[in-house]
Amino acid sequence: MTEKYSISRQKAEIAFNNIQTQFFAKDKAVEELASIAQSREAKTLRLREARLAKELKDRKSATSALLAKRASAN
Repeated sequence: MTEKYSISRQKAEIAFNNIQTQFFAKDKAVEELASIAQSREAKTLRLREARLAKELKDRKSATSALLAKRASAN
């Protein structure tokens, strides 16, 4: 504030700047939380895909072992 304002105007400007700063701080916090949630969802998806791939591989391996066991029994 380089210009000369009345005391009440200066107080109003300071109050407005404080509220504006709080608003932008809240906005930034919301963005950070959204970013964290997005990265958590991406990690969960990646881990789920890895788990399902492993389960499929294990199922195929168990089926192959069972077929081999039955073939050798005959």
